[in-house]
Formats: sequence, C-alpha cells, structure tokens
Amino acid sequence: MIGLVRGEVVVRRPDHVVVLAGGVGYRLAVSGETLRHVPAAGQETTLFAHLILRDDAITLYGFAAEEERDLFLLLLGVQGVGPKVALAVLSGGPPRELLRAIAAGDAARFQAVPGIGKRTAERIIVELREKVGAVTDEPSITITRADDPRGIARDGLLGLGYTAAEVDELLAAADGETAEQLIASALRGSRR
Repeated sequence: MIGLVRGEVVVRRPDHVVVLAGGVGYRLAVSGETLRHVPAAGQETTLFAHLILRDDAITLYGFAAEEERDLFLLLLGVQGVGPKVALAVLSGGPPRELLRAIAAGDAARFQAVPGIGKRTAERIIVELREKVGAVTDEPSITITRADDPRGIARDGLLGLGYTAAEVDELLAAADGETAEQLIASALRGSRR
C-alpha cells in the first residue's frame, strides 16, 4: 500500500493534486483542508496517502497530516459515508475542529456538508463519539475502547443496522465475556 507521497507538485486542482515522485505522477484526491497546505506547482510537498481499490477504480487519497488521514478512515467506517463524502467532511475545517464537533455532538456542523443529511450527520456523531477520545492539545486521534468487548459488540450491532437505542437495549440484556458472545446473546434476545 502507498502510505506517503513526496515529490514535486505538478497539478493543483480544487479536488486533486498530481505529485511527481520517482518519475511517476501520482494523482491524489484531496480535501479543501489539505489543498490549503499544498504549495504551488513546481514546489516540493509531502502527503500522507491512503489507497482504495474497487472493482471499477483505484483511487489514491492525500492528506496534509496523519491526523486527517486517521479521521478519514474513521469516517469511512460510518455507514453511508464513502470516500467522497468523507473528503467533503474533511473540507469543513481542521481535523481538531471536526473532532471537537463530534465530541460535542454538533450534528448541524456535519449537516452543512453537501451530501450529508440529518440521519447521516447523527450517525457520524453516534458512531464516532465513542471511538474518538477526548480532544487534547496533542495533534492525534485517540481511539478508545479497543479492547472493550461491549464496545466492539456495540459497533458490530450498529454495523448490522440497529439503531443506537436498540443496541443499548439489546446489550443491556446480553450475557457473555467476548464481543462475539455478547453479539450472539443480543441477537438471540432480539428474536424473542
């Protein structure tokens, strides 16, 4: 996988840049926030990258900071949020501000993004609020509850399409020590 691209900026457009590195021009889709940090054509830049391979396309995404790439990956984990919508969200401001909006439950901030309605904005808040730790002065995303079986089970049930309220109700009655046991118990309880 391509994790970083360093080279000369050849093309700089509102939605992408082309960076010449090692004789190859890499086209990277970028957010408006990253574009602010990309210098003019002819100058050197370094972008963190993420490659997405699909049946119909291979797309490389570029980010000015690792924190922005990490937030992009978290956004992709939200149901209904694809790469284009995730880039649109990232164009809404620096990652630190977006993390604060998630922590504060500011769904209106995300509804202002083209392509995001009320449900998707609320889903972003619900699904990411617990994954994103407290926002500190350090420029990093802290993922919490990585080893918490209830948190993993909750994320799994949300991924299956249950609402947050349904998931909380199902897990309240679920028994088990591992995430798999909790999910199985919750699903058995939902059939009653």
